[in-house]
Amino acid sequence: MSNKGTSIDLVPATEADEEKARAFDLEPHRVKMIFDEPFFAAVLRGVNYERTDAIPTAGVLAKDGDVHMWWNPKFLSSLTTLQVKGLLKHEAMHLALDHTTTRRLEPHIIHNYATDLAINSDIPEKELPDGGLIPGKAFKELTDEDRIKMGPETALRYKRVSDKIASLPKGLSSEEYFSRLMKDSQIAKDIQNQGDGDSALPGGMDNHDGWEELSDEERELVKGKIAKAVSDAVKEADSTGRWGSVGAGTRKMLRERISKEVDWRAILRKFCGMSRRGTRTTTWSRINTVHIHPKWGPLSTAAKRGYTSSIAVYIDQSGSVSDQDLELSFGELCNLKRRTEFTTFNFDTKVDEESETAWKRGSTPCLRTRFGGTDFECVTKHANKNSHRFDGYIIITDGEAAKPSSSRLKRGWMLIPGTKLFFDADGRDFVMKMKNPVKKAA
Repeated sequence: MSNKGTSIDLVPATEADEEKARAFDLEPHRVKMIFDEPFFAAVLRGVNYERTDAIPTAGVLAKDGDVHMWWNPKFLSSLTTLQVKGLLKHEAMHLALDHTTTRRLEPHIIHNYATDLAINSDIPEKELPDGGLIPGKAFKELTDEDRIKMGPETALRYKRVSDKIASLPKGLSSEEYFSRLMKDSQIAKDIQNQGDGDSALPGGMDNHDGWEELSDEERELVKGKIAKAVSDAVKEADSTGRWGSVGAGTRKMLRERISKEVDWRAILRKFCGMSRRGTRTTTWSRINTVHIHPKWGPLSTAAKRGYTSSIAVYIDQSGSVSDQDLELSFGELCNLKRRTEFTTFNFDTKVDEESETAWKRGSTPCLRTRFGGTDFECVTKHANKNSHRFDGYIIITDGEAAKPSSSRLKRGWMLIPGTKLFFDADGRDFVMKMKNPVKKAA
């Protein structure tokens, strides 16, 4: 696990610091969590705690079928008791929100920022270690000495990202923060320059390395273990009434996550998966020359079969569909870009063909070009006309329009939170009712 990109210098200045690190014991803090923060303590109950110098701060990691929390004694011994509690709450929420087992959005470093912003929205600032990203709060102001040390270009990048973080509201989901950071290409570039040893920017309160290294089998195994731990923690907190500092909005969100209702994200993945078509490629490989076939020679061929899909995404431009709703939907679609090609179109009472955008890796589609009403018939006709190009299409909407005619292509309705279709969908249509993960204050 690397320590690139952290903004924290962990080399103790004195022998007293070294001694403090050697003497630091995490166990009393864990015990105190059981009484002060029972929900977070329950989520972390089955975690393997590992003291290490291999990472600069701390972080949860799914590895070898188990969940581990690695922690650096030099870092934790530098924190106040409140900050250690805040760090443990932060790591528990990474688990509760599936950040360690859901594939990270790309670029990874921007996804790291987004997940920390979402979690730190609900943790009091006094409980966050230095380097924690807080929506609505600018970074520490640079001194003249800092600017000289950084250089003018790095200091300017620091200010741009600081201003952006200060402009973000609290209470959004990680997908929404990711979308807002990616929408500003300069900010996205600034944050990505955080890598390769450049440690000017904050964001180093914990370590996210290794999250994307799980195999599919290991990912599902660990995801099941974490889901059970979170489910047990929620049920235990509900039965005893001991939630600690967890607010009402977060409690509601956690209850929804463990409910038996089919997650709209799972329906979306199924829609894209069922729309995939097979691709066949031939690869050449050398075989052992001892066993060369007298007729076919030293080369053999092997067929590789892959699967991909091309999906059109039609974006409702009516005023009741907010940019925040669209950010949530595109944050989830971004998870599927590895095997799915998305082409976006904006529409109101007609499809804006000039808005057509092939959604490429690392980019964010244009969300607004029109401001009219809503007509689903124009979308259906456009999709049927282009059925040779696409394997299916998704309509992101609030559902407030008349029912369109039947579709030749597989059709998915991606409804923004709190809305429903004004009609019964056709039997072969997919309906995805998005749940808003925004955590309201109690």
